[in-house]
Amino acid sequence: MDRLEAMAILLAVVDAGSLSAAARQLDMPLATVSRKVAALETHLKTRLLHRTTRKLVLTEAGSSYVATCRRILADISEAERTATGEYATPKGELTVTAPVVFGRLHIVPVVAEFLAQYPEIELKLVLTDRVMHLMEEPIDVAVRIGELPDSSFMATRVGAVRRVICASPAYLAKHGTPVTPADLARHDCISFEVLESRRAWVFDTAKSPLSVPVHARLSVNTVDAAIAAATLGVGLIRVLSYQVMNSLRDGTLQVVLEDYESEPLPVSLMHKGQAPLPLKLRAFLDFATPRLRARQLNVR
Repeated sequence: MDRLEAMAILLAVVDAGSLSAAARQLDMPLATVSRKVAALETHLKTRLLHRTTRKLVLTEAGSSYVATCRRILADISEAERTATGEYATPKGELTVTAPVVFGRLHIVPVVAEFLAQYPEIELKLVLTDRVMHLMEEPIDVAVRIGELPDSSFMATRVGAVRRVICASPAYLAKHGTPVTPADLARHDCISFEVLESRRAWVFDTAKSPLSVPVHARLSVNTVDAAIAAATLGVGLIRVLSYQVMNSLRDGTLQVVLEDYESEPLPVSLMHKGQAPLPLKLRAFLDFATPRLRARQLNVR
């Protein structure tokens, strides 16, 4: 059994969520994928995956093993990059992750410029609102919005965004404009579950955080849907400023309760900080940092 190949197949299965999806991504027969994973479990004498009709779930042993596999394969990839001269010239594959809307508005334009300048680099951009863990997943650079926990990772601040409450002019004309957070009690709200609770919005005050109950007439799971509903007059939304930048510019939404906004949230580029730093990564950081900072007027 080729254990490195089996490890790579196992990671593909875990990342894809099923054997069949992994087989399609790997362009490999489903029976082969299943056999390789089974052979790995036989070799280890333990079950790595719980298989159900709907999904695969890692066992406790499987979770630990997968994390180790990621590190091993990453180390091998790093050794190969060193051997092929990737540390002598910017080239190779680079994976960057960012929140969906921020990535579409701000990272994609920077990436387009970067690829034009560095023809030997291939870049994979993963846009997701799920926090991808740099040590557990094959990520070179992650865009993080919010305060960062203390860690061994390296981070460079490139800007800041506000958390804003806004509504359509038509909604405000019909229901009135809230003047204090307490006024939200008589307003209809739209909850975006990734950012806020359906039942309360929290405001920073001089003394302590203030939790204000809200009536979420509509709850959605994507910010685009929340913004669309707000522009149609369904209610108030609380989102990040860059997410409604275009709507604020064209007047379909307007900000309320600005005096009660929390402190701006930092936007950072984060990476593992390995040494030596691959030139492809250094090239991206040096290229993206000043350009994202220059876009700060658009981010705020």
